[in-house]
Amino acid sequence: MNLTEFTQTLTNTQPPFGLHPVAEALWYDAKGNWEQAHNIAQSKEGTRDYDRLHAYLHRKEGDEWNAGYWYRRAGATVFAGSLDDEWNALIQNFLAK
Repeated sequence: MNLTEFTQTLTNTQPPFGLHPVAEALWYDAKGNWEQAHNIAQSKEGTRDYDRLHAYLHRKEGDEWNAGYWYRRAGATVFAGSLDDEWNALIQNFLAK
């Protein structure tokens, strides 16, 4: 699935079957369901991909301190671009997995 196909699914009530769980979380985030996305991030804390998702979600929430914690846990630098740019970078990465 490519980014265009993925964004077209945002009109659906459920995420597409077979997505990487982080891509599924980003689908929920794009639909405005931060809590469901956060639940997925928490489901595998200590796993780099999930910790990276967790960082983005707390940055989006406006909790810079907590986001910084999760970026460090993921071994990633704090994303310097916009939230939209970060979402796009993440989804493109996880659609490829």
